[in-house]
Amino acid sequence: MVANDSRVFPARLLGRRTGGGRAECLLLQPASGDDWWALVNPGQRLPIGATIDFTDPERAQGLTLRGAIQSRDSEGRRCVRLASTGASVAEAIDRLGHIPLPPYIRRPDSAEDRERYQTMFARETGSIAAPTAGLHFDAALTTALAAKGIGQATVTLHVGYGTFKPVKVNDIADHRVDAERFVVSETAASQMASTRAAGGRVVAVGTTTTRALESAARATGQVRAGTGATDLCILPGHTFRAVDRLLTNFHLPKSSLLLLVSAFAGRELVLDAYRDAISRGFSFYSYGDAMLIR
Repeated sequence: MVANDSRVFPARLLGRRTGGGRAECLLLQPASGDDWWALVNPGQRLPIGATIDFTDPERAQGLTLRGAIQSRDSEGRRCVRLASTGASVAEAIDRLGHIPLPPYIRRPDSAEDRERYQTMFARETGSIAAPTAGLHFDAALTTALAAKGIGQATVTLHVGYGTFKPVKVNDIADHRVDAERFVVSETAASQMASTRAAGGRVVAVGTTTTRALESAARATGQVRAGTGATDLCILPGHTFRAVDRLLTNFHLPKSSLLLLVSAFAGRELVLDAYRDAISRGFSFYSYGDAMLIR
């Protein structure tokens, strides 16, 4: 069993732009130094050169954090240069940032969300959303699995905005997924190789784990250790080389996640599973139920 050990960080910064209006910045991934690629709102009022003050004396006394828009790319993302006083930029983000809860959770984030919106495997900070298939596990379950002789390993794929970007093209082959950073350790690669050599199977916990493993897999199915970035969009017709079984949540329509699940299980079987889940009142999305595809 292989899970994603990425940890969600408080990537949502709330502040005010020059002139006093409210502004929001969702940090996506580091660019260089203290520059970050981000989504900003209201975008039309934050041109290149605009500044935002994220300082919140009630949450972090003596600490300031400000951002300046450096550039804009073709996808509408801004490069934001952050500067802080009273602490490093990384610490300022941690103290002033908010956990970016899914948009259908219509309440402000709380201090508890910093731990509740994490899987038990979360170790490596870098995601803007939890790899939610891992939320179905706790210590008691992993202990029971180990007692059954099921090995456990983790890889890292930092979940970005591109994972959730809706499919808007008529031909799914034209859909693009933004690159996300991933790491496969020597230990994890060795564990998977030993399992396969012994006739065992690799069960991926979630679509993010699946993308990391398939991105790192050789044509033989052997998973290579290493670090990289993947923009792999798994579509029906994909030949799975590293993953034999998949545990995954029920995903939104018109998403690359649903395309991946359909590629793994077959479109009609997936649609049958969704119809059955709906008839039984299953919960969907991040905190919802899951299915094991064997």
